[in-house]
Amino acid sequence: MPLDQEFEKESANGDEMTFIEHLEELRWHVIRAVGAILIFTIVAFVYIEEIYNKIILAPSKGDFWTYRMLCKLADFTGAEGLCIQKLDFELQSREMAGQFTMALLSSVILGLLFAFPYSFWEVWRFIKPGLKASERKAARGAVFYVTFLFLSGVLFGYYIVAPLAINFLANFQLDPSIKNQFDITSYIGLISILTLACGLTFQLPVVAFVLSRIGFLNPRFMREYRRHAFVVILILAAVITPSPDVLSQVLVAMPLTLLYEVSIWVSAWVERNKKEEAELEAKEEEEAGARGDTSWNPESDM
Repeated sequence: MPLDQEFEKESANGDEMTFIEHLEELRWHVIRAVGAILIFTIVAFVYIEEIYNKIILAPSKGDFWTYRMLCKLADFTGAEGLCIQKLDFELQSREMAGQFTMALLSSVILGLLFAFPYSFWEVWRFIKPGLKASERKAARGAVFYVTFLFLSGVLFGYYIVAPLAINFLANFQLDPSIKNQFDITSYIGLISILTLACGLTFQLPVVAFVLSRIGFLNPRFMREYRRHAFVVILILAAVITPSPDVLSQVLVAMPLTLLYEVSIWVSAWVERNKKEEAELEAKEEEEAGARGDTSWNPESDM
């Protein structure tokens, strides 16, 4: 019997899906995810003027929430250098279709951002049936945690990293005669890269969970190389934050350090669960052997 026909027979009995059936199911998950992105993109484009005025261009204005909080912190600590009152730059569009192109690009980025929870849920729905019962139990709440960490990273990038970077780059001058006049594409690119980079960086505990689950990572290794990781975090904070001041780098490094510590806890939790699962399986095998239960052994036919 051909292999494809054998798979089709198994699928009809409800035991296994064929490769074509897997592709068909994946296609519909992808279609629904892309549809959600398209819907959010269209909504964002309809309200793009309000979004630009109140969200995208907000970090370029002196009354942005982050700058006001820094001024309050400056009043409380007496460190006047923390207060940001003026951003010395102008935004320009130097191409005929520049603003329209930016409207389309920004709408797509916002569509991807807001559709991320649903899109990831669709991907998870496709992956979940292929996992073992113990793996599904261990990964319970995956959609919530991935979405929460991603959106937390995006908010951190938008309210902390991006304003500090904009402030530094806008007020940096080689000579007073040189005026900062930035193209809108450069500004949007900076905002997008910083916020999305933070969103992905905040997935560190999820990465630690997956690597620990497949045995590539363990808490002992992470604790042993904690100092090395801290150095890497400082370097990463310096890369993410163009500003050379220590405060900006500390503000970025603190949550990354916290995420690393959380990742150690996650790895230890996964290792503990794997040991409990192994002990439970061994106990069930012993009980089955004591009852005299037998199962098919491929070596018995040899």
